Amino acid sequence: MRIEQTPLQDCFIVHEKVHGDARGYFIETFNQRDFNAGSGLDILFVQDNQSRSSKGVLRGLHMQRGASAQAKLVRVLEGSVLDIAVDLRKGSPSFGQHFAIELTADNHKQFFVPAGFAHGFVVLSDAATFFYKVDKFYEPGNEVGIMYNDKDLNIDWKLADSEIILSEKDKTLGSFADYTASL
Repeated sequence: MRIEQTPLQDCFIVHEKVHGDARGYFIETFNQRDFNAGSGLDILFVQDNQSRSSKGVLRGLHMQRGASAQAKLVRVLEGSVLDIAVDLRKGSPSFGQHFAIELTADNHKQFFVPAGFAHGFVVLSDAATFFYKVDKFYEPGNEVGIMYNDKDLNIDWKLADSEIILSEKDKTLGSFADYTASL
């Protein structure tokens, strides 16, 4: 396992060693000891989640606040997504900045999104299966979010707005300015 720091503090790309031959491949997709040693963090994941979505489906930008804030380790099992993390930790040197990475079934990259970050992804392929680990259980009353096309964040989602498919809940998310005013 190789852990690569992104421009956002505590946000990492995780590269796993792929052992391949004529039969296919084998990957150890997670090792708690190696992850904690390589990241310098003490993370214990408590739940795995998986979703499947069609092209253009955008899920995000979501986060849990307060004691329910979740760290996530995400990857793609099928297809391709553009994955986005936004640092919303007050006082962080990368506060308000975002990082984008394309995660695919073929590149086998994983993306670690720390607690205190908003997270979202959009499906670039015909379909994608998205898998992630979290270190806290979901608490519906502590969920907040920021609209994907917030003008202050200015995120390039690589698809036209007309191609984006949102849930009813995601259509009503607030702005970055509203979120920061509540800090």
